[in-house]
Amino acid sequence: MIYAVIDTNVIVSSLLTRNHDSATARVMNAVYEGKVIPLVCDEILGEYEEVLHRAQLKLDPAKCDYILSLIRDQAEPMHPVHTDASMPDEDDRIFFEIALAGQDVFDSRLVTGNIKDYPKADFVVSPSEFCIQFDL
Repeated sequence: MIYAVIDTNVIVSSLLTRNHDSATARVMNAVYEGKVIPLVCDEILGEYEEVLHRAQLKLDPAKCDYILSLIRDQAEPMHPVHTDASMPDEDDRIFFEIALAGQDVFDSRLVTGNIKDYPKADFVVSPSEFCIQFDL
């Protein structure tokens, strides 16, 4: 089984793309198919909920609710591992700290379209890198 923290930008990008073979779409298809188990906490789920329902994104609310429900049903809840690592955006810290927690248990990844927003770490990967690593 593959475990990963999925940054919100990956979910949004997968919903906005018209390219169904894009890396973000392939990552999320692997989640939908149960090949990738998302690692989450209440704070991450709350961000998903808030961002996916932003009016300016013009995403289909029913589709977003379905995705959120699927993620909640399949996800592995985790408790963050605190780190003092420097973060350009403190709102991203929870994603990094959940990925840290998942490293010890699941050899998890943090999949993000914004690598620069996180400290340099082998487990922080782009959607393309993730797809290559796990042949998605």
